[in-house]
Amino acid sequence: MKPLPIDEVIPDIKRLLAARPNAVLVAPPGAGKTTRVPLALLGEEWLGDRKIVMLEPRRLAARSAAAHMASLLGEKAGETVGYRVRLDTKVGPSTRIEVVTEGILTRMLQSDPALEDIGAILFDEFHERHLQGDLGLALSLQSQSLLRDDLRIVVMSATLEAAPVARLLGDAPVIESQGRAFPVETFYADNSLGLTSTGTWLGIGAVSGRPVSGTWGHTNREDTLESRVASTAAAALGRHDGDLLVFLPGMRELRRVQTLLLERGIGQRDGVELVLLHGSMPLEEQGRAIAPCKAGERKIVLATSIAESSLTVEGVRVVIDSGLMRVPRFSPRTGMSRLDTVPVSAPSADQRRGRAGRVAPGVCYRLWTEQEQQLLAPRSTPELLEADLAPLALELAAWGVQSPSELSWLDEPPAGAYASARAL
Repeated sequence: MKPLPIDEVIPDIKRLLAARPNAVLVAPPGAGKTTRVPLALLGEEWLGDRKIVMLEPRRLAARSAAAHMASLLGEKAGETVGYRVRLDTKVGPSTRIEVVTEGILTRMLQSDPALEDIGAILFDEFHERHLQGDLGLALSLQSQSLLRDDLRIVVMSATLEAAPVARLLGDAPVIESQGRAFPVETFYADNSLGLTSTGTWLGIGAVSGRPVSGTWGHTNREDTLESRVASTAAAALGRHDGDLLVFLPGMRELRRVQTLLLERGIGQRDGVELVLLHGSMPLEEQGRAIAPCKAGERKIVLATSIAESSLTVEGVRVVIDSGLMRVPRFSPRTGMSRLDTVPVSAPSADQRRGRAGRVAPGVCYRLWTEQEQQLLAPRSTPELLEADLAPLALELAAWGVQSPSELSWLDEPPAGAYASARAL
């Protein structure tokens, strides 16, 4: 195996987990934490013949991580390393590492609260703060406290604020690793390819003769978002080597930009493959989107936040970031959830930028100004603070607790929203 930055701290991880039940690992993208840490723990005495379970926030990331670890062992997924995701499972009698999506762990805990055949749970990319991830950690901590004091819990992330998590895990040690990222030159809207030479992205300006004004989330920006992204992608394709990864908020924008690029002749027999990457797509199509292109060809991947972390899209040297994402938000007044388009947080923007520097020096075009960069939220909002808590209430009832306060949370579910959920 080729050396990776995480290798330098593997001895520390082993030493600390031999003496302590919990740990926090902070390692930048490219360090190798996702694929090296589970394999390194397989031979530890405290693990015995039990399994390691690692959580990934997305199905494609889970399958990809399992396949890569299996390849490092000279095997296929389903042997020593397997995975469990919705509608797809590859595990066998010899499987020691299971990579699962977050909801799978909840089901495992509900069916066996003591997790008798599991020796360690690794929460990867925990900074994304999905509701199921927070719930899984809360249930795992109670299982460890009441039933399994020998269970190891490791929380891993590239951009996590480590101190609060370490406190939650009983003042767990924090291990930090260096990354392997190559330098990424960053352009903002007021110096991006000259597209906003008469103004700025969100100030009053012009792009291709069309006036733009307003702030993030206003209709004016969304009306021109796709054309701006398509123009930037077309120009970047001619100026830079390598593949392009374009971040957009949802499928509607992905398809619109795809259409605009095809209208420019990009992706039509010109040696450029134009692919979409969205969580609703079949896993086989998602896998093709991140696979290397044919020799002599290039690729433009139009993606949502699914490509933000955990995945390496082979060959990417250019990232174009719209700065937007879609998040579910629940309204207690209507009892309904909706998808809102919102600016990304600063850590999410950094994760996206880092995709351009995984294999070689790259460039990132951020379609917002340097001034607006200073206004980005310092962290992503945990899903459980804004989501419909009815599913959470059902899970806690099945677990046997009446109130979230009976568990340990990084951010406790809002009392009002939880009471409303229980009343449904």
